[in-house]
Parts: sequence; structure tokens; C-alpha cells
Amino acid sequence: QVQLVESGGGLVQPGGSLRLSCAASRSIFSISTTGWYRQAPGKERELVARITSGFATMYTDSVKGRFTISRDNAKNTVYLQMNNLKPEDTAIYYCNAMRYYSITDLRKEFDYWGQGTQVTVSS
Repeated sequence: QVQLVESGGGLVQPGGSLRLSCAASRSIFSISTTGWYRQAPGKERELVARITSGFATMYTDSVKGRFTISRDNAKNTVYLQMNNLKPEDTAIYYCNAMRYYSITDLRKEFDYWGQGTQVTVSS
């Protein structure tokens, strides 16, 4: 079992920045697809950004140009740099690391979640 621990959340004013970190208890990020998800009150959890084992990235439209996902394999840590934050970014942010057995076998070899970190954007 692998533990994912998020940190870096907090209260920030609109236009401010935060950097979230997701630390893994052992080295898995280099062999997995890691995503940052968020869930606002009364809403479903949504994918915010994702980085593959090969460092390919994707972002949901609402955060493009403002958020950057990155990974440091040596530190077993994935980051989410969030700039120009807006009140609608307020949510609990979760880190996820998952891997399929193969491109032809889409059963999940593993699927780990962190406990979440609260981000509140308010003046």
C-alpha cells in the first residue's frame, strides 16, 4: 500500500497563488499517471490536471494558463502550482496516482488517493 499526503492548501485572496504538494510513501509517480482532482461543496469531484509517467500533461479548461502540474521523481512528489486563483477554485484538492496493467488491459494495477487539502479563495 502507498500513502499519498497532500499539503499546501490554505486561505488565499483572489489573484493569489498556492503550491500544492503530493508526497508518496514510496516511488510510484514515475510509473503512474498522477492527477489533481477537486471537489467543491455540492459538486462532483473533477479532474483538474494530470501528468503521465512520460511527463505529458493535461488541464481542465477552467485552469489552463493558471495552473501547472509538475513532478520531482527524486522527491517522490507531485506539485500543483496555482496562480491567479479565483473564488470558484475553492474546493478540497485530492491527489491520485493510478496505473493500468497495460494499454490493452485497462484494469487498474493500482489506484491511490490522498486525504485532500482545503483551498479557499476569498477576500
